[in-house]
Amino acid sequence: MRIGVPREQQPGEQRVAASPETVKKLVAAGVEVVIEAGAGRGAAIADEAYKSAGATVADADAAWAADLVLKVQRPTEAEQDRLREGQILVGALDPYQSREQVAAYAAKGVTAFALELLPRTTRAQAMDILSSQANLAGYKIVVDAVAAYSRCMPMMMTAAGTVTPARFFVVGAGVAGLQAIATARRMGAVVTATDVRPAAKQEIESLGAKFVGFIPEGGATSGGYARPLTAEEQQQQAQMVAEHLKSQDIVVTTAQIPGRKAPRIVTAAMVDSMKAGSVVMDLAAETGGNVEGSVAGETVTTANGVTLIGAMNLPSRLAPASSILYAKNLMNFVMLLVDKEAKAFTVDEEDDLVKGALITKGGSIVHPNLQNA
Repeated sequence: MRIGVPREQQPGEQRVAASPETVKKLVAAGVEVVIEAGAGRGAAIADEAYKSAGATVADADAAWAADLVLKVQRPTEAEQDRLREGQILVGALDPYQSREQVAAYAAKGVTAFALELLPRTTRAQAMDILSSQANLAGYKIVVDAVAAYSRCMPMMMTAAGTVTPARFFVVGAGVAGLQAIATARRMGAVVTATDVRPAAKQEIESLGAKFVGFIPEGGATSGGYARPLTAEEQQQQAQMVAEHLKSQDIVVTTAQIPGRKAPRIVTAAMVDSMKAGSVVMDLAAETGGNVEGSVAGETVTTANGVTLIGAMNLPSRLAPASSILYAKNLMNFVMLLVDKEAKAFTVDEEDDLVKGALITKGGSIVHPNLQNA
């Protein structure tokens, strides 16, 4: 059993799919681990640290020759050409946005696992890459918002007068949104938040923020995600958001629906109604954006003086921390494939986690959500 960890090739990606800690545990389970030289550099992990943990540090060819390859992001076109029949690929493969690549995995006879598709169960929590990375993104987006905001977050009382705290509004109270709420609260802001899922109100209030808005009947899917709103519900939400935004200093939007374009929640007219100096951070910019006019990776200042920032791959900007969590998620999943007695990787489709993340096997696309694309 040999696992390869190549250096990430997608532009701007600093994370790595293994840490010295996960290497030690994999080696202890009888797995050989090959790390491409320099793979951990962006995450502040030296090659020597991997060697000390029991890994072999080699070139890219050796990493891609392994029986199982661990990735942070889906392979580039050049990396895709390195895949071979019978190989196992595990990572955040973004299957809904890369259907042609999924078909290519099948054509090559690759057994591919997209961990974004893991079922939302208690047992899957230790492998939940979406939650571990979203948690850090929720923290980072607040830090970036504060850096762009030209006033203070907390109330400050001085002999010369009092500086009022910033008003901070979070749209979407999933993992990223809840971490954004908690971080903004710790920084002293007055925080409000909204979400359409029934469980959201209690979660928001438990963190000391005020819930605003409405919760439609059946606002969440069976997997716990927000469902798409009806036209009438969208209008109700838009009216609430439009009115609330007028008084806000910083707005963070985090609403995303797996497999779909991010819902448009903040329109250009709403941004135009905000105060000069306000900051809007769109965490969903890479999947279409919650905010009209946001562009992933870019900062725009509107005519009325609002700073509009399209967030892009925030976990990569905290690579030392996010890599440790991501690597542990992957290791926990890979352990489901390790057959110590046979000394081989096996795919047990009776296991709901293995089956839930499996997208291609035996030359076919096997995940039901991708078969009829």
